[in-house]
Amino acid sequence: NMEMRSTVPMRVAKSGYIVMSAVFCLLGALLIAQPDRSLAALGRALGVAMAMFGVVKLVGYFSRDLFRLAFQYDLELGILLLVLGAVVALRPAEAAGVLTAALGISVLTDGLFKIRIALDARRFGIRCWLLILVLAVVTGGAGLLLALRPWEGARLLVRLLGASLLCEGVLNFCVAVSTVKIVANQRPDRIEGEYMEIQAYE
Repeated sequence: NMEMRSTVPMRVAKSGYIVMSAVFCLLGALLIAQPDRSLAALGRALGVAMAMFGVVKLVGYFSRDLFRLAFQYDLELGILLLVLGAVVALRPAEAAGVLTAALGISVLTDGLFKIRIALDARRFGIRCWLLILVLAVVTGGAGLLLALRPWEGARLLVRLLGASLLCEGVLNFCVAVSTVKIVANQRPDRIEGEYMEIQAYE
């Protein structure tokens, strides 16, 4: 009997992606609706959310889901979010000044990676690939604006931060739901490797 791979890490990663996407959407909507709120006041909550999402991304990267689409770039992004989130959560007041630029770069990077995921999803025949592509482009654009900060107005900047978080949340939710496929009888990679080695000797 071949031992099947546990689906627990994949289920944890997919559920975590969905939950954290909802958290990012809620925080984004809050910042858009109430731009006068202090960034420092929300910094701790946002920092904790970013660090938790970083952990979820790392779990997803090592879970080895069937299509290997959603989590393929999450090692680097997971580490970045974990470190950035910890800094913001521990020192929200001091980090408020660099939060927008750092988060903007993170969102831009994620958007660029998701463009690649969308193109890969097209090859897999996933119907939502075009939606993922559009959301990735919009999210990347929001991240770029947030990183460059072309406007000096505090209210507009906070709303842009909220829009970036909202886009990031919607994008990650869409990717998790449409590209993470969990198969109960998925076999470990070593079985595939052994099979390929046997084929090479035949």
